[in-house]
Amino acid sequence: MSAASRQPSSRSSQADSQPLLVRMKRFCACRAVRIITVLVMAALPCLAGEVAVLKNGFSIQHARHEVVGSVTRLYVNADGASFVDVPTAEIDHFEAAPDAAPAVTRLSVASTSNRQPREFPARPVTDLSTVVNEASGRYRLDPDLVNSVIKAESGFNVRAVSPKGAQGLMQLMPGTASQLGVPNAFDAQANVEGGAKYLRELLERYNFDLIKALAAYNAGPQRVEQFGGVPPYYETRAYVARVVRDFNKKKVAQEKAMSATKKSPGPKKKAPASGTAPLTTKTTIAAKESTPSK
Repeated sequence: MSAASRQPSSRSSQADSQPLLVRMKRFCACRAVRIITVLVMAALPCLAGEVAVLKNGFSIQHARHEVVGSVTRLYVNADGASFVDVPTAEIDHFEAAPDAAPAVTRLSVASTSNRQPREFPARPVTDLSTVVNEASGRYRLDPDLVNSVIKAESGFNVRAVSPKGAQGLMQLMPGTASQLGVPNAFDAQANVEGGAKYLRELLERYNFDLIKALAAYNAGPQRVEQFGGVPPYYETRAYVARVVRDFNKKKVAQEKAMSATKKSPGPKKKAPASGTAPLTTKTTIAAKESTPSK
């Protein structure tokens, strides 16, 4: 067979191989686009609701989250009126809320590669926000206040132990835990129950003066009575300021959300002559004390 007769066969072979190369390039390009799309979707804030699973085994259900410095802000309400700041290092992963539509998670990213998807453990039965809300309701406390105390005391670490021996989420001393009927301070539910009860007792003791109650929670009632107020200890004063600042931040966010909700295109209502009282911790707490303690 001459070279001339072999030449058409060579061109035919090149023509057959051309579509294969094009198909391979298109496949790679489409796969890359799919992976990028999944990553972008995973980076978007969750709008349908999600659950933050903490490393201590508990979880916090929320509407959306936002990373602020070294903490992750979990917005309990969609309007941002209530939130909980949790150290980012204490969060293991996020899951779609049980009653929400399935959301794109890291499992979807893993499924686009040859690696086996990571199997996350089952969602814990006890939700930390539920524990806080139930204990706060029993002792007529603002859940935001209890969350602010937990954040200042342990950073939501259920196994936290202070140099002085305080234990658990709300850092109960062994003697105090025993008096409050908490046999195991590392049981998060019992710890929050006991801590909320103790905080309520201190508020009643000091006529709902939040500053004195927080100082007594940190340094002990005997020190508050000895100095007639917040003891001159740097640790105690810094602690009180930290809790009040975090608590007031939540109240300001709620006030803004309420103001935005009240705005409407209708005629404006005449503002009261006295104006709106400034937000303070004492007036916020006192507003919740319409009935005496049982």
